[in-house]
Amino acid sequence: MFTVQFETKVKNGMIQIPKKYQGKFSDHVRVILKVEAKKAVANNYLDYLIANPVKVKNFKRLTREQIYVR
Repeated sequence: MFTVQFETKVKNGMIQIPKKYQGKFSDHVRVILKVEAKKAVANNYLDYLIANPVKVKNFKRLTREQIYVR
């Protein structure tokens, strides 16, 4: 038994073997699949807002002086 490693996309539930390996396999193979981890989902509302800011019409940012006025 020999081992090859390659990356491919799943199309309609099928994995296509690259052409350079197609003639090297017989009728019996062992397949091990590793799935790439997806990005972490936002854990809380602040993470969600940072990723998806709310757009407000006619929004004007505060100046530094306006922020620190007491």
